[in-house]
Amino acid sequence: QVQLVESGGGLVQAGGSLRLSCAASGRTFSRYAMGWFRQAPGKEREFVAAISWNGGRTNYADAVKGRFTISRDNAQNTVYLQMNSLKPEDTAVYYCAADRMAYGLGSTLRAAFGSWGKGTQVTVSS
Repeated sequence: QVQLVESGGGLVQAGGSLRLSCAASGRTFSRYAMGWFRQAPGKEREFVAAISWNGGRTNYADAVKGRFTISRDNAQNTVYLQMNSLKPEDTAVYYCAADRMAYGLGSTLRAAFGSWGKGTQVTVSS
């Protein structure tokens, strides 16, 4: 089992930037793909970005391509989500997730992830 703690959320104006962090503990972090999902009020949780176990492959939702960047530091057991050119529609609770299986390539599917953080709120004002 792995424990995940997100940080870095907050209130930002449209066009601004935020960097989310997710610190992992309790399992060999470097063997597992990681992902970011988000959930806006009244909506289902949706995929945002994922990164493979070794950082060599990334996937992004169409809505964030070109604006968000996922990265990882295996020495620090941390995954990041750099969010630029933020829009009001990016407002949501952002969740970090760890793949169920080792050596994954970074799935876009929520069911592939077995461990979740509690989330961090991101609010983008217009």
